[in-house]
Amino acid sequence: MKKRTLVCPAALVSVLALTGCGLVPGQDGGSRTVTVWLMKGSASDEFLKRFTTAYEHDHPGTRLEFVIQEWTGIGKKVTAALAGDDAPDVIEVGNTQVAQYAGSEQLYDLTLESVRDLGHEEWLPGLAEPGSIDGSQYGIPWYAANRVVVYRKDLFRRAGVEEPPKTREQWLEATGKVNRTGAQGIYLAGQDWYTLAGFVWDEGGELAVEKDGAWVGALDSPAALRGMDFYRELQSLGSGPVDADEETPPQAEVFARGRVAQIIATPGAAAAIEERNPSLAAQLGFFPIPGKTEKQPGAVFTGGSDLVVPVKARERAAGIDVVKALAGEKWQTDLARTMKYVPNKTSLASVVEGQEATAAMAAGAARGRATPNSPHWADVEADNPIKPYMTAVLQGRDPETAARAASARITEALAG
Repeated sequence: MKKRTLVCPAALVSVLALTGCGLVPGQDGGSRTVTVWLMKGSASDEFLKRFTTAYEHDHPGTRLEFVIQEWTGIGKKVTAALAGDDAPDVIEVGNTQVAQYAGSEQLYDLTLESVRDLGHEEWLPGLAEPGSIDGSQYGIPWYAANRVVVYRKDLFRRAGVEEPPKTREQWLEATGKVNRTGAQGIYLAGQDWYTLAGFVWDEGGELAVEKDGAWVGALDSPAALRGMDFYRELQSLGSGPVDADEETPPQAEVFARGRVAQIIATPGAAAAIEERNPSLAAQLGFFPIPGKTEKQPGAVFTGGSDLVVPVKARERAAGIDVVKALAGEKWQTDLARTMKYVPNKTSLASVVEGQEATAAMAAGAARGRATPNSPHWADVEADNPIKPYMTAVLQGRDPETAARAASARITEALAG
């Protein structure tokens, strides 16, 4: 990976304190257009209008152009843009995609800005860690979302459970109590591997680890096996299929039928539930996935987006300035409240207080993680060996044997 070299004349120190080693936006007296690729659904039109109006007012001579992209096929499109001569100035990418793009050496190293301007020490780990490659920060965290427990308050009360559980032990006990009322305590599909990942991380395990410069599967470690054992115990308290994931059938549809007390999902599942069964709207609640102790919630997979700047961006300095604004406290607060996202810093969790679902996500996001930071992780997910491994264990096969087989397949995929 090429490292960024900073060559900044001493005479420009006062200017560089604001803009790094690029030009001050608009300093040439002319106008410039900063092109920003954002993904469909990431920010509302209203948010973008507010941001554009404020930014262009504060930066005379700079015009913002937001181009909305579809997630389908975006990988090839971004790769082509980074290699071409007409790259956008800022691109939103999935947090776990940064390693893939950084491998092309076409992303600008934003380590300096991260340390100097953006308060990197407070970033959510699930966004910051996948944006950091070989010690350099290429992805700037923008927003996060993660799984929580979506539950029926009325079914909990009927079972005598007055408060959401805060530990795994309490969670199992509460779920069992709901089962004894005739409702289904939890619906957890057998191949929900993102949820399994959190349990593995809670135990100190990993999906894969880097050894001597190569990535290898790690599902067969004692810690990872403990995570799978807890998954098995929790899953057994419901009637979720052991040979399918959470979308087969969609778990929100199962929940909406009215007999399920809990699912593990992002809060967006609530809208799908309410659409199918409006009578449940007043009964839905949210709490962070419980951890092993009350001191902290369980670890979760963090989804979300980072912002990157192409090396070949025509307005690179101005693009970096736009990234700083979007990742800064003012617009992070606006975005989180508007879109019900988790903001990019743990110190900003308080801005979503009063929004039960988002606050539950923010609590979990403080312990969020991302998938292994290998440029080939997408190859693992393309033919995911974790899913059949989970089914094998839930069907009674020896966990260690099944885990070794899955780990071997992960190692093979990560070898590229």
